[in-house]
Amino acid sequence: MVQYHRCHQQWRKGDKRIEEDEESQALIMECGSSGCYFKRTRPKLISLLFLSLLSCCFILAPHLFSPGSTLPLFYSFGVEKEGPVADTDANTPLCSSISNGTMCCDRSSIRSDVCIMKGDVRTHPTSSSVFLYISRDTKGFIDYAEEEGDEELQHERIKPYTRKWETSVMDSIDEVDLIAKKVHSGINHHCDVWHDVPAVFFSTGGYTGNVYHEFNDGILPLFITSQHFNKKVVFVILEYHSWWIMKYGDVLSELSDYAAIDFSGDKRTHCFPEAIIGLRIHDELTVDFSLMQGGKSIVDFRNLLDRAYWPRISSLIQDEEQEAREKLKQKLSLFPTSETLMKMGKEAQEDQLEKPKLVILSRNGSRGITNENLLVKMAEEVGFRVNVLRPERTTELAKIYRVLNSSDAMVGVHGAAMTHFLFMRPGCVFIQVVPLGTIWAAETYYGEPARKLGLKYIGYEIVPKESSLYEEYDKNDPVLRDPNSVNEKGWQYTKSIYLEGQKVRLDLRRFRKRLVRAYDSHISKMTRHVHLQSQ
Repeated sequence: MVQYHRCHQQWRKGDKRIEEDEESQALIMECGSSGCYFKRTRPKLISLLFLSLLSCCFILAPHLFSPGSTLPLFYSFGVEKEGPVADTDANTPLCSSISNGTMCCDRSSIRSDVCIMKGDVRTHPTSSSVFLYISRDTKGFIDYAEEEGDEELQHERIKPYTRKWETSVMDSIDEVDLIAKKVHSGINHHCDVWHDVPAVFFSTGGYTGNVYHEFNDGILPLFITSQHFNKKVVFVILEYHSWWIMKYGDVLSELSDYAAIDFSGDKRTHCFPEAIIGLRIHDELTVDFSLMQGGKSIVDFRNLLDRAYWPRISSLIQDEEQEAREKLKQKLSLFPTSETLMKMGKEAQEDQLEKPKLVILSRNGSRGITNENLLVKMAEEVGFRVNVLRPERTTELAKIYRVLNSSDAMVGVHGAAMTHFLFMRPGCVFIQVVPLGTIWAAETYYGEPARKLGLKYIGYEIVPKESSLYEEYDKNDPVLRDPNSVNEKGWQYTKSIYLEGQKVRLDLRRFRKRLVRAYDSHISKMTRHVHLQSQ
């Protein structure tokens, strides 16, 4: 379930306020001339003392060990960066570059923790652990005995899911123990499967089953975290779901050349030269190119979707063409006249008319458009070819991608299905119908990300008369007049009233203006395209 964070009031420079982020920990909202931002509460004095102590440890550490020892330094960051660090790119993630035989954890993000282990990394599924083995006798892999004298150098715990601040869902995520040990040579805890490429560990638990969360909390962070490996990476999945693998198999195949591993279901010991545990996430449904190796952006992610789905789409097209040829043969066998051929040719010509294609993402139940049939008729009058798409939980993503990738505009009511704007080509139009009480969420979760993808975004905020709530509440009730005050009562109010208890009946005369804007945008784009081709 998308969690709605609210920041409706304007705050003066220097103001601070504690926000309860749904069922999450307390956050401090600080506002300045450049805007507002959230950070976790933590006494600054303690943070500074900790940083000082940590710095001293780094300086003194080489003197604390014998000259012959090759014991590496280990790092675990858990404090917010208060300013630029010397000789470090401000946009470079912590732990992005570590030496062999090292474990480093970056806990600075409010959204997710990420740990990296480099060296001899081995899974131990029966104990939900991942070990990093270190021996002064070797720099590579070896069979080790876990003897009583083995020294545990560092022990971290991590839940590899990207909603770290949301306590309720994080309580359901499996935890992994990460243990760095110095060991003696031996024969136990051997490797059953050797991998010569890194691993990325993540969870498909939590809100998996909701398409917004599947992309926002999983697929996009997986792209952000793993794309720089150029498919030479193995995915190790906690809370493994076969249906999830089937649903996103096309996308996974563009990120990895290897089969995914079920962490708890596969009892073999897998060995890797490096492992990333946890996924990095930038913002809602987007990729921040300034934080990416090679400057990759959300457009690059969409190009990956193109490559992922094209083989299946190509197969669908071939099947349809074959079916069309069979139908044509049947018609010709029944009516083999020149008049029939001319009629069929005219129908084919009409089908190829360059009318822009509008896709209406239809909803059943809550937030459905009750006069959808009239909306379709009006859109056709404006000049669109209309396709009403009703995606089900079991609808193949390649089929949805094909429809939206070939569209020029999309209309839909705010909800998880709006995540499919990612399937549209940059430059196309996305019209989001915004029900009462969802203005902030509609803009944050879909409006702004759509602009970042390069779509022309048009938000249509309904008025009370267009909501089914208008017939249920007094005209002066805050539910109609002041939705913000209702949302401030808590997530359950927002969910039950505005998300589950509301339908939309569009004011077609008012909404028509948005359709005309979308149509004009397409015509202008096509005119520019023709002009460029003629030059």
